[in-house]
Formats: sequence, structure tokens, C-alpha cells
Amino acid sequence: MTAGTNAPTIIKRKKVIAGGGHHGGAWKVAYADFVTAMMAFFMLMWLLNATTEQKRKGLADYFSPSIAVNRVSGGGSGAFGGDNMFTQEALAQSGAGVVRPAIMAMPPPGDAEVDAVIAAQVAALRDLEEVLLAQGGESMLSDQALRHIITRLTDEGLIIEIFDLPDVALFEGDTAIANPVVAEIAAILARLFAAVSNTVVVEGHLSAKPILQVDNPIWDLSTARAAQMRLMLETGGLDPRRIMRLTGAGDRDPAVGDPTAPRNNRIEVILLRSDI
Repeated sequence: MTAGTNAPTIIKRKKVIAGGGHHGGAWKVAYADFVTAMMAFFMLMWLLNATTEQKRKGLADYFSPSIAVNRVSGGGSGAFGGDNMFTQEALAQSGAGVVRPAIMAMPPPGDAEVDAVIAAQVAALRDLEEVLLAQGGESMLSDQALRHIITRLTDEGLIIEIFDLPDVALFEGDTAIANPVVAEIAAILARLFAAVSNTVVVEGHLSAKPILQVDNPIWDLSTARAAQMRLMLETGGLDPRRIMRLTGAGDRDPAVGDPTAPRNNRIEVILLRSDI
């Protein structure tokens, strides 16, 4: 036996890593979450653009129905009370975005028969409001027309605001020539008003001009627009004897904080409570 026979045999194994190794799949999960979030974002943007304010409020009410903080929205405990950030068009509908929000006055205790009449009047106005805004089903107005309308029930009666949008005006320029959307709204209002006997007030409002004009036409123009709405209501079938008052308020009663905002260009049609 030779001297090298008992030497230990050393076997060296080389670890071969194919394909550069496994780096984990966490990036795939993150990428999938990102794609899903982007899809949801673009779907949300599309829905906001394709639906009216009333439908968006209905969706908000569906997801927060248990805390009713006001009569228009299902509400919630958030900063907007169930409304969203479209303050100039939405918060005015619940009475929170107007300059002088009016609250439904409680009648003083008295004759039970008088109280019953007042309650019936309020209920009738509220029912008409729900029909107009399609809160209980399909609206008689197109979605484009509904974008121009908000309502609020006050101690004076049912106030229906018909206002300019940034991209769609009610009248042509600084004139009293109504665009087709105003004629559509006036025709539907005349049909709805036939269901009640309350008297009607029409008020014209304008936004302020950023530059003071020597010959400012706001008074004549706001009155002319109110008169044009009166004519369209009567053309739609409203009894002229039910028109109680027609007012041109100029730019003295803005609906939002910025007096020059297009939102202040509006016509207010008020269905008065018959008990006042």
C-alpha cells in the first residue's frame, strides 16, 4: 500500500443559478394595484362628467342613508353633511351655499285646523320638488336641463333656481333672448304648477361686472329676463293671474361668495305658500 492511498477525496460542487436568480414577485402585486387604482380613477372621472348633480347626490345618499342631517341629502358626519365639493351648485341646494339661507319657519301653536292647512301646503310643495328633481323616479326634464336647477324649501315657499353653468348660459350674451334649455324648463314648470294653486313670483338676478360701467344695464336686463320667463310660463299654460310679482334684482343678491361668478346669473321662480 502506497503512502497516498489513504488521502481524503475532496468533491467540490459548483452551484449554478439559472436565469439570474429569483428576485420575488412583490412588484407584480404593486403594479396590479396601480393599474386597478388608475382604472377606478378614470371611471370616477367619467361618472362625474356623465351624471347630473342630482344623481350624484342620490349616489351619496345611497352610501350614507343612516344619518339624515337635512331634507335634501342623506347626510353624514363629514364637513359637507353629505354634500360634495361642488359647493356653488350643490351646497346651495341644501341651503348651505346661499348668502342668506332661509329656514322653514315653524308655525306658532294655535288652531289645529290652521296647522293642518300649513302642513298640507308644505307637503304639497315638497312633493312637487321631488317630482321636479326626479328624487322619486324619472324626471320630466333632460339631464342637461337638470344641471341648471336647484331648489330649496323656505318659509316663503318653494324656490326654484335656474342658473348659468360655466359652459352653458341661460340667455344669449347680455340680452333677454332665452336659449332652448330655458324654454324646456319653463314648459315643465308650467305643467307642474298646474297641480297646485299657489301664486308665483319670478325674480331675475345677474352677476356683477368686474369693471364699473357708467351705463350699467343690470336693472333693466334682470327685469327683462324675469319678464321673459313669465311669458314662457304663461305660454306653457300657467294662468297669468297666478303671477304675483316680477322683480329684477340686478347684481344685489349674489348666490355665491364671488359676485362676478356666472352662477349668479339666474332666474328664481318661487311658488309661494298660500298660507302666508
